[in-house]
Amino acid sequence: MRLDIFLKASGIIKRRSLANELCDRGLVSVNGAKGKAGRVLKEGDIVDVKVGMYKYKLEVLSLPEKKVNRLTEGNFRILEKSVEKVDG
Repeated sequence: MRLDIFLKASGIIKRRSLANELCDRGLVSVNGAKGKAGRVLKEGDIVDVKVGMYKYKLEVLSLPEKKVNRLTEGNFRILEKSVEKVDG
């Protein structure tokens, strides 16, 4: 499964176009390397993504054979979720 499709199907990102944009801007990494939208994920990959003030670290547990609209909790798990404070 492609990285951009995974991000949308996981519910972390609402639109695939936004997932592509975050990848292009360098806000997504896979196993510590810059995550390109077309990168094919495999089981065991660690995905870091920054969306607005939220940061997520996900572990890919399993991937469906075909494209799906929504992944289940059994396909990935959230290792970390944090919020960056914005000075205002």
